[in-house]
Amino acid sequence: MDLSLVIVIVCALIACVLIILYIVFGRSEAAYTLDIGGAAPRAAGGRDESSESAYSSRLMGFAVVIGGVFTTLLARLWSMQLVSSEDYIEQAELNRTRTVTTAAPRGRILDRNGEEIVTNRSSLTVVAESGVSEDEIEMQILANLIGMPKQAVYRKIIDTSEGAQSLRTVSTDVSRRVVAFIGEHPSVFEGVTVQQRSQRSYPQGSLAAHVVGYTGTVTSEQLEGSDSGDDSAVEYKSGDIVGQSGVESMYESVLQGIRGEQTVYVNSSGEVLSTSTTIDPQSGSDLVLTIDLAIQKAAEESLQAILKSAKDRGNDAVGGSVVCLDCTNGEILAMASAPTFSPSIFVGGIATSDWESLTDEDSNYPLLNRAISGQYPSASTIKAMTSFAALDYGVATPQTGYDCTGWWTGFGESYGMHCYDYSGHGHLNLQGGITMSCDTVFYEIGKGFYNSSNQEGMQETFRKYGLGSKTGIDLPSESEGRVPDAEWKWNHFSYLPDVDRQWQPGEYCNIAIGQGDILVTALQIAQAYSSIANRGPIYKPHVLKSVKSSLGSGSVVEYSISQVADIKEDAAYRTVVENGLRGVIYDESEVQASHWNNLSVKVCGKTGTGEQSSTGRNICWMVAYAPADNPKYVISANVDGGDWGSTTAMYIVRDVFGQIYGEADEIDRSSTSSATQD
Repeated sequence: MDLSLVIVIVCALIACVLIILYIVFGRSEAAYTLDIGGAAPRAAGGRDESSESAYSSRLMGFAVVIGGVFTTLLARLWSMQLVSSEDYIEQAELNRTRTVTTAAPRGRILDRNGEEIVTNRSSLTVVAESGVSEDEIEMQILANLIGMPKQAVYRKIIDTSEGAQSLRTVSTDVSRRVVAFIGEHPSVFEGVTVQQRSQRSYPQGSLAAHVVGYTGTVTSEQLEGSDSGDDSAVEYKSGDIVGQSGVESMYESVLQGIRGEQTVYVNSSGEVLSTSTTIDPQSGSDLVLTIDLAIQKAAEESLQAILKSAKDRGNDAVGGSVVCLDCTNGEILAMASAPTFSPSIFVGGIATSDWESLTDEDSNYPLLNRAISGQYPSASTIKAMTSFAALDYGVATPQTGYDCTGWWTGFGESYGMHCYDYSGHGHLNLQGGITMSCDTVFYEIGKGFYNSSNQEGMQETFRKYGLGSKTGIDLPSESEGRVPDAEWKWNHFSYLPDVDRQWQPGEYCNIAIGQGDILVTALQIAQAYSSIANRGPIYKPHVLKSVKSSLGSGSVVEYSISQVADIKEDAAYRTVVENGLRGVIYDESEVQASHWNNLSVKVCGKTGTGEQSSTGRNICWMVAYAPADNPKYVISANVDGGDWGSTTAMYIVRDVFGQIYGEADEIDRSSTSSATQD
């Protein structure tokens, strides 16, 4: 019989007994006494203080109290049984069941041709029940077997980050010898099993490491974000492996699969007694990137080779970056950054010593994606945009002539400035100024803006071409760079006397040649030259091409190409700039031209060498696009700590074009001293 029904019957019987007692004993005589003491009977009012009446009153009060108590109990019982019964049943069920989740394999990351950049591999993992932590002997034997300190084994077994009832991960990627030994001695390793789990795998090694990023255990901030109530946020549990940088982080919601669930029955101590229903995990979706691994490999290998060559020549070459994009749609075909790292070092948890090495200044920050986060003076690569600014605002015309002696005194002898060619370039027009990268020509343009009615026209042009703002690429941690002006300087140097916070005439000359306080990224320069190559349009750069369907070979999402700007320039002005950029490749230096004449397509480009006042190193640049008459590819490269752009970054750009067109540069590069020094 149901316990609740028994309680109801007992309560009813008790109530009946109380009623009977009240009827039998609770009724008192009338509250009168008869006085017959020798006279006629008479009624006398008053209070009956006899023991019988007092007992009757107390019994009646007791009955009322008990009746009230049982009435309350009956009402509560009715509420529990009829009104809230389902809630209590659910709570009781929760007390005896637990849900144990299983992580889903992450989606793969592929290049544009379907080659795997990041995939998953099986990992033999030793797991243990929580009760193993109470068996000192078993823990010691297990520690000896897997080569781990006993205390470390203990800490892993008592770790509840994966759930109180979940098996505790003790060691990943164990050898088959360990698996066999545990399997052959079940009595020794009670509560210890080996599971086959999924781990991230990198068949290409460190190739494209900064693009794909790495994974790691979910952070407290990510856990809080998953509990924010945002429907679009991925729901995490402690111990989950999630994307921490690059594509792994940017497309976490796509790569992260759906967790599996298993319902288990537990006792009052939380120990698992048996299992119930199981839902298998669903793996994440595969991503197809715009990256071409062949081009990516060429970019990374050339960057490393040029850095080594620069160091061999005595330069403090600490890093660099390369960006290759399709200017017709914004697809990133290659993005390299040096120094680099291996994402596999994060699999299974990174050691403290390895993390310190990756984040130490002496290692030059290998985790930094210099292509989008490294901010440097643009050097002479900006002179194409400076030329457009001069033409647009009437500071110069295509016919304007300039005389370069190697020393410029446009603001007075005491403010004289050298051209990089101390011997001077002689008489030049604007197109020749671009080709020869003559600083004097651009000092004159800077002076022209100082005397112009629109003194910030140059900065406005730079911003129009995307400098000083993020490109919006689908990768995290992009820097916005900086286009300095009078307002910026006044606010930035608030700690200086007012006179030193004022914008000075010479600063126009500095930013005209890409020096001073201007900062750009390699991607921003590539974007700006994409507009020059396209004669106007700029497309949003992106590394995602599509998301593959989990069923079949099709795609469920194709990246939607987005045009973000269309910069209008006079056709005659474009001709001046384009011819100037073509001259850089073929007319500025015979040595330089020799490396491009053996390429079947014509190229336009610009080298540059800037001084970094904060580090004392040179930043060496080249940006170029091809084919010149129908551009498709734009490549931007820089070397932090080289000698000249033409002896470092230029070779990287040439190597990448060599991969694209299958025409390697076979010209001897040992004669770098004969190349143009810009």
